[in-house]
Amino acid sequence: MNAVLDNFLVGMVLLFSMGYAAYKLGPRRLRAQLLKTVSRLLSAAPAFLRWDRAAQKLTAAAGGPAGACGGCDNCGTQTSPPQSSSAEIKIPAASIRRRA
Repeated sequence: MNAVLDNFLVGMVLLFSMGYAAYKLGPRRLRAQLLKTVSRLLSAAPAFLRWDRAAQKLTAAAGGPAGACGGCDNCGTQTSPPQSSSAEIKIPAASIRRRA
């Protein structure tokens, strides 16, 4: 019986590991679809398991960030002021020496 249980547990860990690798290394569309599917599975679970909060969090995570970076709504619209040329430090190439 212990060998069967050991093999089952090792198989579950390997399956979880492969799923995690596919989630992290896969395309973002696959990630969102996977999160939505898991969210639907958790919300369909019996109420006594109390997985409804986890399902809500996964649904929110599957929605994705608001902007490109996820921080604000106006990504890319603000331009940075040009830096003045006095801020540049110029070192002549002849003064750079090799380390001994």
